[in-house]
Order: sequence, then structure tokens, then C-alpha cells
Amino acid sequence: MQRFSKIVLTSLMAAGLGLGVAQAQAASLIKIGVQAPITGQYANEGQGIADAVKLLVKQQNAKGGLLGHTLEVKVCDDQGEAAPAAICARQLVNDGVLAVIGSYTSGAALAAEPIYARANVIQTSDGTSDELTAHGFKTFFRNAPPNSAEALFTAGYFKAAGLKKIAVITDHSSFATGLADAVVADAKKEGIDVVDKAFINAGSQNYTPVLTKLNAMQPQAVYFSGYYTDGGLIKAQMAQLGMKAKFIGGDANQNVAFAKIAGKAAAGAVIINVPAPQDLPYPAAKEFLTQFKAAYGHMPPSIFTLTNADGLRAIIATAEKIKSVEPGKLIPALHELKDFEGLTGTFSWNAVGERTGSPYVAFEVMPDGSYKIIYPASAASH
Repeated sequence: MQRFSKIVLTSLMAAGLGLGVAQAQAASLIKIGVQAPITGQYANEGQGIADAVKLLVKQQNAKGGLLGHTLEVKVCDDQGEAAPAAICARQLVNDGVLAVIGSYTSGAALAAEPIYARANVIQTSDGTSDELTAHGFKTFFRNAPPNSAEALFTAGYFKAAGLKKIAVITDHSSFATGLADAVVADAKKEGIDVVDKAFINAGSQNYTPVLTKLNAMQPQAVYFSGYYTDGGLIKAQMAQLGMKAKFIGGDANQNVAFAKIAGKAAAGAVIINVPAPQDLPYPAAKEFLTQFKAAYGHMPPSIFTLTNADGLRAIIATAEKIKSVEPGKLIPALHELKDFEGLTGTFSWNAVGERTGSPYVAFEVMPDGSYKIIYPASAASH
């Protein structure tokens, strides 16, 4: 018997034996976990994920809950790091959650993944490291496209933009190094000269030595595969050095804080990701953004708030479709999810939990910090 079933059955039996109302109430409760960086350098992303889950749960409970069960949110702060992530995973498993939304970073998601798998707890994450779906854990579902898909699109953008000579910067995280390696490989396949792949220590603040070295190689563009907290500083320091190279960032640079960190230098930066929240053409997405702003007084910090929201929405929709919250039935059904109409577009989950059916775009950061789609042409014209 699955762990979740035991919790429900034990509570029902206790209520039937007259052991109190509390046990009967527990039987009608389904716990949804959130594992995310609520504090630390990626705190606004983690808070956005938690807020989205809380909003969705509130809306679902207002409709009568999930198959008659009231939903409750349990949040654990993993700070976006591996060691706290493993602690969070064990805590949420002990709390008896059915599913966990998170985490934001690949390193944190990787640390938690085997713990959830052993407990048969569903995990959805926007971590994009290809390693996340390489272990064959049936409980893992990615709610964002993987590094390999992003790298292929990025190399295509380099070619379309006429960039023949680039430099690459990465930090040492599994996410950023995996993305950088994939971008380098795909760029070379397109005949692009990658003059260097340089490493930085995330959070070290001063990147001018690395940038000075790269500037001497005269690349047309500097591609950064890491997170917005460092990307904003890199863009600002490129401007201070008078570098003529274009800044191009991977998806983790797409956050409202990027422009705040880079200041005036943010303008002209290009970021590769799936469409930003304000660019989503779907009525459900526009409605959710309105509801999110009404609830919290601001818009989501990035698209990852919505991809994580889609993870929970897909779980709820699948449970309602099969009329079961039993993990033994729900997990196989999630692997068979086809053409789900998400806030971030229509997508499916395949046999290894990989999200399929997600388009990429290249944004340019405008002087006011907003985004303008510049590639591909079909998306830019909308």
C-alpha cells in the first residue's frame, strides 16, 4: 500500500473507532509541499513560487477542494542549495505531502529528487539540468524545458544574429555548467568560434578580471549561463569596461531583478527563455496574472512562477480526470499527460517526466527594464 493511502486509511479508521474529530479532519486533508529558496540570493523566485502555489490552493479550496479533500500548503526554504534541499525533502516527506513543487535551482532539485522517489512523493521542478531526468525516477516531472533544448535554440539565435565569435561564462553549478557545455557544443556545430569558456564563483561580485581577459579576445558576444544575480553585475561591469560585445544570458537571467542590478547598463542585454509572463498570449495566463497581482500587489518575478504553477495545475487536473489522488495511479497518469493547456502554453509530459512542447524566444531588455521579443521573427511580430 502506498504511503499516502496509509495516512488516509489510518485517519479514517481512527475516526471510525471514535478517537476524535481531529483524525477525521486529517483524512480529508491533502498536503502540497513547496520547496524553494524563500531566503538567500534567489529569494524573490522562491517567494514567487510559494505565492503561486498558495493562490492556486486557495482557489481550488474555494471550489470544494480536490475530490472532496481540502488542500494545505507546506513550505520549506531550501535557499536554492543542495544541503538544505535534502533537509527540506525529508521534512516534507515526514509531513505527509502528496506532491512537492520545486525547487528553483537544479542543484537543489537534484539533492531532493532521490528522497522524494523513495517516498513515492511527486516532484515537479523548473530545474533545467538534463541530469534531472537521467536517473529514471518516476516521481520527477520537469515543468520547464531542459538545457539541451535551450542550447539548440541559443545556437540558432547566434547564427541568425550573425554572431561568428563568442565567449562563454559559467559558474560552477550543475545547471549553469551543463547549459554552458551544451551551448558551446551546439554553437561549434553552427560553425561559430567559441574563443573561451570562463568560470566565475557565483556571488563573488567582481567579474572585471574575467571580463578584461575576454575583452582582449574581441568576441562579438559574451554568453552567460548562470543566474540573474551574477548576470546583472556582469552586464554592468561590461559597460564599465567599455566592452562592445553583446551580453546574452541564459534563462536564469530572466528576472525583474536583472535590470535593477545592472541599472542603466541592462538595456540591450539579450536573454533566452520561454516567453515572459507579460508576453503570454493565453487567456488563462492573463487571468492568473491579474489574480496574482490583486493578491500580492505585484507581478510575478519571472516566468518560473508560472511554470511552477503549471506543475501544480497539471497534478490537480490529472487527479480530477482519473478521480484519484493515489500516487500509484496518479504518477503513471502524469507520465501520460498530453496537450495540457497550461498558463505557459500547451505541453505534455513524456515517459521520463520531460516537458515537451515549449517554444523559446530571445528578449532584448529595454531601457525601462521591460522585454521585447527579437527572435524568432514569428514571435517578435506578435
